[in-house]
Amino acid sequence: MKVYADNAATTKMSKAAMDVMTEYMDLYYGNPSSLYTTGQIAATKLMEARETMAGLIGAKTNEIYFTSGGSEADNQAIMSAAEYGKIKGRKHIITSAFEHHAVLHTLKKLEREGFEVTYLDVHENGIVDAKDVDEAIREDTILVTIMYANNEIGTIQPIREIGRICKNRGVWFHTDAVQAVGHIAIDVNKDNIDMLSISAHKFRGPKGCGALYARTGIPLTNLIEGGAQERGKRAGTENLPAVASMARALLDSCNELEESNLKVSALRDRLIEGISKIPHSRLNGDREKRLSGTVNFCFEGIEGESLLLMLDAKGISASSGSACTSGSLEPSHVLLSIGLPHEVAHGSLRLSINDENTQEEIDYIIQSVGEVVEYLRNMSPVWDDLINGKKEFYFA
Repeated sequence: MKVYADNAATTKMSKAAMDVMTEYMDLYYGNPSSLYTTGQIAATKLMEARETMAGLIGAKTNEIYFTSGGSEADNQAIMSAAEYGKIKGRKHIITSAFEHHAVLHTLKKLEREGFEVTYLDVHENGIVDAKDVDEAIREDTILVTIMYANNEIGTIQPIREIGRICKNRGVWFHTDAVQAVGHIAIDVNKDNIDMLSISAHKFRGPKGCGALYARTGIPLTNLIEGGAQERGKRAGTENLPAVASMARALLDSCNELEESNLKVSALRDRLIEGISKIPHSRLNGDREKRLSGTVNFCFEGIEGESLLLMLDAKGISASSGSACTSGSLEPSHVLLSIGLPHEVAHGSLRLSINDENTQEEIDYIIQSVGEVVEYLRNMSPVWDDLINGKKEFYFA
């Protein structure tokens, strides 16, 4: 059996999104910046996609800027706040310890340029406390950037409350919503969000396409110079087929959101219940406040890489964390941030499902994970030490 269970890394494009992309490649190939009719038709279609994207998150049409994906959107949001902060003499930024590296690496760069960054602790349940955000804000704070939902453990953050705090304190609020858009109902006004990052391939759209929402009045800093596209904020001819495909994928995801989440959360709960029966394993992150399709477990006495390879041999595609760092030998910074020791964090498994998965596939995953964990433990000296009492178990 072949089972794809790594939708947090990327989703398969929907048939509708692919149809839109091929249609636009064929019919609307003009450059949207051109003045002649073919170009202006393309410009109209680009505006239609922008209107669709904006309406689905409660934004104004002119608050949507198309990008190459979530990482670019994260970078532009943070660098824009930093440039404005320099002008205003406010060079303090607040984030969490378990953000995506597109956020963390950008902030590390700013630290080398004289900015001060506060990295809030993440509690054991994988959720940032809004009170911690409030207490960390200073007179020189220019930005708070907290992800909407974590990409590794799937926990959903108290975004609306954090946004309200930032609004009341006069601080910009950015959220990396790459894992949330298309999976959670989002309203940027109700959530008090000033900037928000989107990536199409997380909700069955194409790779290499995304968007940045920036509230009216936010002065964006250009990352790419060379043209007047995206109202002068992102040079380069817009990829209209990908943008239109993204808009269609998001429209379908939002229209099917309730029904899809009901189905997927039931499969997720079955998966959690089944894997939890493996001795000395633990579900990472809050049991309830999580995405409908993301599950992350740690197993004592094994290495995550071996687990992934053996599951792949059984036809199961899974992950041990973020796809962006899957080549690293270091344990997940997300798991370390919620208090897991290195030796336990190494034995992690992320399974992320969607509404195309079946109950039969879930049962096959449960069976296969149990078999592989048992096999790996039987050949693990670390497991021998745990069983013989030479080391103490971390999980009961």
